Amino acid sequence: MSSGCTAPSATALSLCVLTVSDSRTPANDTSGDYLVQALSDAGHRLHERTLLPDDRYQLRALVSRWIADAAVDGILITGGTGFTGRDSTPEALMPLLDKIMDGFGEMFRAISYQQIGTSAMQSRAFAGLANGTFVFCVPGSTSACRTAWEHLIRAQLDATTKPCNLVALRPRLRESADVRAERRET
Repeated sequence: MSSGCTAPSATALSLCVLTVSDSRTPANDTSGDYLVQALSDAGHRLHERTLLPDDRYQLRALVSRWIADAAVDGILITGGTGFTGRDSTPEALMPLLDKIMDGFGEMFRAISYQQIGTSAMQSRAFAGLANGTFVFCVPGSTSACRTAWEHLIRAQLDATTKPCNLVALRPRLRESADVRAERRET
């Protein structure tokens, strides 16, 4: 019986990067720059990159468009995960998720605790799946992006990671939707 966790040794994914910030510009978006460089270094393709203000409706509209695009495999979002009045990434995007990847936020905070102590509990980093698209939301600092990429995301978007990785699951992510569609057609 197959675990569903085997994949070709190298799989380039098409990823989007979104920076959520009221103060950053394309000229000083070091977190977005880091994620774009990191995904490229890992052999993935940048599908689109955008910077938006912390406005839940603009975030939801853009991420909904990316989720609906079959050419997009994953979305990396930095910013808007804190506790200030303007931080609204979780409220904007969690309703779009079909499944929440609870372990991502838990592991991110555990790793962050080793780096920044109890300040890690202020992070509302999260990840999930929407329409077969992976969505990762991390804090806006470049350090947080590096932590998330180097300790969690990179390995799970690498088809060679054993014993299992997210890339290997891609063919099965839309199973229930495919089954429902087949039933409607018959």
